[in-house]
Amino acid sequence: MPEEKRKAELKISGMHCASCALNIERALRGRDDVYDARVNLAAGTAVVEYDPAKASLADLERTVSEAGYEVVRSEVTVRIGGMVCASCAQVIEISLADLDGVYEARVNLAAETAQIVYNPALVTASDIRAAIEDAGYQYLGLLEEVSEDAEARMREEDLRDKFLRFTVGFAVSIPLFLIMLFRVPEMVALPVSINLIMLIITAPVFLYVSAPIFRAATAALRNRALTMDVMYAMGIGVAYGASILGTFEIVLTPAFNFYDTAVMLASFLTLGRYLEARAKGRTSEAIRKLIGLRPKTATVLREGREIEVPVEDVVVGDILLIRPGEKVPVDGTVVGGESSVDESMITGEAIPADKREGDEVVGGTLNVNGVLRVRAGRIGKDMVLSQIIRLVRDAQGSKPPVERIADVAVSYFIPVVLVIATAAFLIWYVVLGAPLLFALTVLISVLVVACPCALGLATPTAVTVGIGRGAELGVLIRNGEALEISESLTAVVFDKTGTLTRGRPDVTNIVAFGVPEDRILAVAAAVEKNSEHPLAAAVVRRAENSGVMVPASERFTSFGGRGVSAVVEGEEVLIGNQPFLEEHLVTIPEEAKDRIAALQDEGKTAVLVAAGGTLRGILAIADTLKATTKAAIADLKRMGLAVTMITGDNERTAHAIAQEVGIEDVHAGVLPQDKAREVRALQERGEVVAFVGDGINDAPALAQADVGIAIGSGTDVAIESGDIVLIRDDLIDAVAAIELSRKVMSRIKQNLFWAFAYNAALIPLAAGILYPIYGITFQPELAALAMALSSVTVVSLSLLLKTYIPPTKRGGV
Repeated sequence: MPEEKRKAELKISGMHCASCALNIERALRGRDDVYDARVNLAAGTAVVEYDPAKASLADLERTVSEAGYEVVRSEVTVRIGGMVCASCAQVIEISLADLDGVYEARVNLAAETAQIVYNPALVTASDIRAAIEDAGYQYLGLLEEVSEDAEARMREEDLRDKFLRFTVGFAVSIPLFLIMLFRVPEMVALPVSINLIMLIITAPVFLYVSAPIFRAATAALRNRALTMDVMYAMGIGVAYGASILGTFEIVLTPAFNFYDTAVMLASFLTLGRYLEARAKGRTSEAIRKLIGLRPKTATVLREGREIEVPVEDVVVGDILLIRPGEKVPVDGTVVGGESSVDESMITGEAIPADKREGDEVVGGTLNVNGVLRVRAGRIGKDMVLSQIIRLVRDAQGSKPPVERIADVAVSYFIPVVLVIATAAFLIWYVVLGAPLLFALTVLISVLVVACPCALGLATPTAVTVGIGRGAELGVLIRNGEALEISESLTAVVFDKTGTLTRGRPDVTNIVAFGVPEDRILAVAAAVEKNSEHPLAAAVVRRAENSGVMVPASERFTSFGGRGVSAVVEGEEVLIGNQPFLEEHLVTIPEEAKDRIAALQDEGKTAVLVAAGGTLRGILAIADTLKATTKAAIADLKRMGLAVTMITGDNERTAHAIAQEVGIEDVHAGVLPQDKAREVRALQERGEVVAFVGDGINDAPALAQADVGIAIGSGTDVAIESGDIVLIRDDLIDAVAAIELSRKVMSRIKQNLFWAFAYNAALIPLAAGILYPIYGITFQPELAALAMALSSVTVVSLSLLLKTYIPPTKRGGV
């Protein structure tokens, strides 16, 4: 038999010359399972003929990567309609994965989306659409192409359809159920049998209500998949089919009258899906709120005229006019005007920020009281708001490891239930000799009550709502795995500069000798305003903030990092360290030396100020703590976490800061590239480590940690090295992120418990286990209601996360 050949085209990046193409060809042809490989340098592609029985696309891609190049992958998120349970999601994942060229497909049942990673040279959007529709589900379009309004409209139409179906079903089945319950046909003379009358009444209603269930079951069987629709179709099909056979006395007797039961079952199943769809629709409200922040239009100044254009038509460099009460359309820089801008939707900060020329503004924020002219800087997908939406969407589509429990359970669930249902029927009818009517009722009840939907929804709904809630709190959790690991953290490691501290020097103490403190500050600022040194900037900033009058200075001189001098109001002023002043014959009293030593013990830099040859004062300058640092460290310790500080600063400064905030474990003098090694050492001792840093020089440590928590700046949220990104520069949010993670994981475990508990308790009950002892049976109608309630319970528990406020933020949110 001839060997099968398959041809694949790989899009490759990183090729620069003909030798690159030859290297790739040589690497691919060196494989035993590759027949031929031809690289087109101009097109950036490689056409490979290979044996699909021995190699996969991933194997070919790995070979290209090992040769030093990258295969281009595309990723797309699509909206899918018609999913009702975890097995539906599995069918779609399998159908997409079967496409030659799809690397990965992850379906989020709660968000009704699929994230697909694929080779664009082999797979097109139409292929993806066909795979979804062939599996029996609706392709609703690419996520970014489905507008918020269109999405809401589709959801409303789906809910309206389900509502109408179960309403019609109950309107017919409940009266028939009551008629049969009170034996009305036995009291009234009928021209034909009641079975025939019920068949005529229920047939159109049954077909209308159950049509979506049978359509989905047929599609699943066509794809050789067992889904809940197959089980439901079997349950209601057996009930209605047995009724028809009983009506015409084919094998069964007229006693087999399940017409009202079949219609009521289909109605309850549809009601359950209606409630589930309504609840699922609320899980992604955080995303819809974020999307709702995006303005639809912008006022652009072009050729001296104000033109209102759709925000999509704004280009980089456009000057935008933003009036009071209007939203900032895109990210940009203020080039004119002054105003306060409410940035709470991005940073969570309640107090509006003052903006003037040169300041950055973020798209989606609200201009409060002045008119601003803004030059457009980042538009479309590059905007901060778009980055946040993308991060949240990607995270909501990710699967934490705990979801594998549900995935494994679901894969075995339906076959096991079918075995239980068949066994229960045979045991009651064949072994115990129960009436066929009773055995059929047991069979139908088991098929209807069993449902892996709650199992399938347990994790994704909690992850979707929890990550959305995090975004509202200014905490961007990038993936579900970070949630699960955060729950089991044992240690938190902090960078110092820019993380625990503000990352800039500030004047903390003013010590004056014989003159007012304001005078020392004014004279020092008069000299230092001529310098570019960071310590000089700290002095000038303190003078400006204190409102002191800064006199003029002349003849400024710098002395190579030791100090500076200038003439202020006719008097020579010297500013620098102790050796510098002593060089210039300034006497340092013992009292001053003691104060200098004390300040240095606190990790502060002592800057001495002399005028007219006499020491006038000391300015203590240090990188000051952020306002919430102490509270954050205390909260982490309260949670039972070990706290460590790693810094490149000297031992004395590091220990002074650590003592102030309450950290005992300090690693000082550590270079940025060595921070990752310190984190690894903790991990080797068995610690599960979170590293909190600013995401720039801390990138290796953030990547090494089990969970990297990167502090954003409000305008740079897509920090690749962090698993969790804090939008605000506030360490309380790091604590909140861990608390939120613990809460979400706790809710997932609760959901899984209830999902298992419902099925573990109700399947035996439906199988009639209590009937021999207590005479208790589980009617199919009640079984359908219980099935619906299991999913609604799980989704409702997840929705409670929408109002969760981490304990550490309850005083300020």
